[in-house]
Amino acid sequence: MPSENKINRCSFCGNHKDVVKKLIVGDDVAICSDCIDLCTQLIIEDNTITDIIETEKNNVQFDAMVIKDYLDIHVIGQDAAKRVLSVAIANHYKRITYPPTDLEMQKSNILLIGPTGSGKTLLAKTVAKYLHVPFIVADATSLTEAGYVGDDVESMVSMLLNAAGGDVKLAERGIVFIDEIDKIARKGESTNITRDVSGEGVQQALLKLVEGTTCRISAAGGRKHPNGEMIEVNTKNILFIAGGAFVKLDDIVKSRIKGTTMGFGAELNTIGSHSMMTLATPDDLMRYGMIPEFIGRFTTTVALEDLTRDELYRVLTEIKNNYIKQYEYLFSLDQVILTFDDAALYLMVDNCLKLKTGARGLHTELERTLIPHMFHVKQYQKNKITKLRITEEMAISPTVQTMAS
Repeated sequence: MPSENKINRCSFCGNHKDVVKKLIVGDDVAICSDCIDLCTQLIIEDNTITDIIETEKNNVQFDAMVIKDYLDIHVIGQDAAKRVLSVAIANHYKRITYPPTDLEMQKSNILLIGPTGSGKTLLAKTVAKYLHVPFIVADATSLTEAGYVGDDVESMVSMLLNAAGGDVKLAERGIVFIDEIDKIARKGESTNITRDVSGEGVQQALLKLVEGTTCRISAAGGRKHPNGEMIEVNTKNILFIAGGAFVKLDDIVKSRIKGTTMGFGAELNTIGSHSMMTLATPDDLMRYGMIPEFIGRFTTTVALEDLTRDELYRVLTEIKNNYIKQYEYLFSLDQVILTFDDAALYLMVDNCLKLKTGARGLHTELERTLIPHMFHVKQYQKNKITKLRITEEMAISPTVQTMAS
């Protein structure tokens, strides 16, 4: 016959039945409601990543053509780059979702090369959205070697873990986008006696991380503390995508091509400067200042080109969640219908082309044009101005409407 102590107390936590909500008693054991809640939560957490992976297997297709079709909805142009990126993404997630039992497959991280505003960050963000995996953007210029003022490279893994809601297994399937990677190039090809803690030193620090290693991250976030609780995150399945404008890289490519096409200057002249990035080789990147070991970790290189005038216009008007629709929605909240003349839109596009700001500059152009109207939008509503048409003249010199329409 069970003892009185076992009947009146939880066999797991030892709490007396008087201090818990409910005590369920069996033949020889008892369990309280608190322990039942804890066990239920542990089972839910353990199944979370399994459910996510099963959902991915059932709903997300690791098909390069499907991924490219999804990118086409959100990103204008860059057709060749999207093809290469789609194949790389499909292969990476096939490898980690269906790992081979008798074969070790190496990870292939991705390097995006292209001018500012060409869509590097947007491509990476859109891929993460398609895959339903956590995604973070880290700025390479803020990274330093461990022990120096600034963020060490492991801070990126900590950010990814936070984006995954603390779920380690989900974070280990995520994507880290390292922006401005060209800014950590070596300052020169010769060795310098001074420490380059934000250049070559960061490249060296990134090597093990992007290849695959176990990081010990502070459970509380922020910097590590000797007595703080630590969480281990393995980076071998985390996809690292690095992006950079690599200004003047095209000059290095031109120099190489000119040297190998001596006497064929006409052939060199037929190559547009916008396409030089697509001809960049690992040797060109090393001459730029990236160390060989770093380039070796980013085996898939995707070159993006400057967007054309028509492509920038389509960015404004066609892609999903485009800027025009966003501002139309904002004005509709105040019962004002916003429209644009094509001439006004092309003026904004031409300004971006002149300033070489790419698609990112379109947002700035729209803000410049619409700020006076957004400031007075409540007055428009009071004066019964229900339609606002942005003409080319208004895009050149924004003017506030004064008459009802």
